[in-house]
Amino acid sequence: MIAPAAADLPRVLIVDDESGILDSLRILLKSEGFAPHVAQGGRQGIEKLAELQPDIVLTDVRMPDVTGVQVLSAARQSDPDMPVILMTAQATLQSAMQAVNEGAFYYIQKPFRNDELVAILRRAAEHRKLRIENQELKQEIRRRERNTAGRPIGRSKSWNDVLRLAETVAPTDSTVLITGESGTGKEVIARYIHELSSRAPNNFLSINCGALPESLLESELFGHVKGSFTGAVKDKTGLFAAADQGTFFLDEIGETTPSTQVKLLRVLQQREIIPVGATESVPVNTRVLAATNRELEEEIKRGGFRADLYYRLNVIAVHLPPLRQRSDDIPLLAESFLNRSAMLRGEEPKVLGEDTLDAMMAYGWPGNVRELENALERAVILSSGHVVRPEALPERVTSRRAEPLVSERTPVTPTLEAIERAYIQWVLQNEGGNKSRAADMLGIDPSTLYRKLARYGDA
Repeated sequence: MIAPAAADLPRVLIVDDESGILDSLRILLKSEGFAPHVAQGGRQGIEKLAELQPDIVLTDVRMPDVTGVQVLSAARQSDPDMPVILMTAQATLQSAMQAVNEGAFYYIQKPFRNDELVAILRRAAEHRKLRIENQELKQEIRRRERNTAGRPIGRSKSWNDVLRLAETVAPTDSTVLITGESGTGKEVIARYIHELSSRAPNNFLSINCGALPESLLESELFGHVKGSFTGAVKDKTGLFAAADQGTFFLDEIGETTPSTQVKLLRVLQQREIIPVGATESVPVNTRVLAATNRELEEEIKRGGFRADLYYRLNVIAVHLPPLRQRSDDIPLLAESFLNRSAMLRGEEPKVLGEDTLDAMMAYGWPGNVRELENALERAVILSSGHVVRPEALPERVTSRRAEPLVSERTPVTPTLEAIERAYIQWVLQNEGGNKSRAADMLGIDPSTLYRKLARYGDA
């Protein structure tokens, strides 16, 4: 049997302030088929993260200079998929829960048995390997699922109009604002624009502006300098700088706060950033693409979005039609999702029964392409045979309403408000009355949905 090369062994960074523990763990891990590297204390551990890029981090919690939780945070910033195992001699249920909430892979109490630690490390190494393989497979799937022209899937006129506009603006450096309901494929179009541009060999980075609190969002966007806030143990490069010479996609731009909007406006106007805690600006050459499912002009009227930023973003506007307006694309999209599922499972692709496709074509898909993908993922799991039957689809897709939205008592020409109210009631019913899910399907903020229901007297 040939021993694996050192380059193939899982790299483990061991962080502890006691040299005796470092030596014993290094010897143990080396004998068990790992490639161990040691760091004396948390500060050195964080410094070695970027240098080593380990597969796993094994760190003590209580260290005098920098704690293990801070090492965990730095590791998560460096690589969100990196497993981090925390060791402590003073474990409590509360501290264990905190560690897991912070993203730790495992929390082990000292003293521990060697075989227990090795088993945890092997699970972490397998977890790491599977995540990497999954990412590589998804990239391969994305490459294969495009047609021969390299265009995102779709044959409807409205979708092809979108693609032609994207192809026209791609060679320029103009800022593009991509609008459309939630789940219509805004990031797909952003990536397509990047791939057709001269910036394609460089980074395409993206961030969901609504997923982080303001303080963390600004650090992610612009970076920070060491000591600028608690936990800033070293300088951090922001995504604008990391996307230099490439493309930066700001998803859900309408969720940003006024303070962040001011800083984004500066980037677009001056082409420079100021990291959090810094006093000097840094020039950046990054193309900005932004997306939102909000009506930004309405947000401007309400004072929730800056008009000057909107006009800077809206140099080129690309609006994505909802799936209900491009139903011709449903068969192609469904085939693509079924092929992707089969590839991930190592199986032959399933096919849609004629009655299944009929039900899908008749449904309105308020959650758009994302809802279609999720529905087919469910259907594949529930289908034992080669053909996907209607009963494998979610009930909301196949059910028929007992009472139509438009009855004989409805005016021949209903008002827009009446149509909107009926559609919202329909989505709410399909989501079992869950207002959060209904708002997501409608592509609006939950607060907007509550306001509309209150106005209709349906709250």
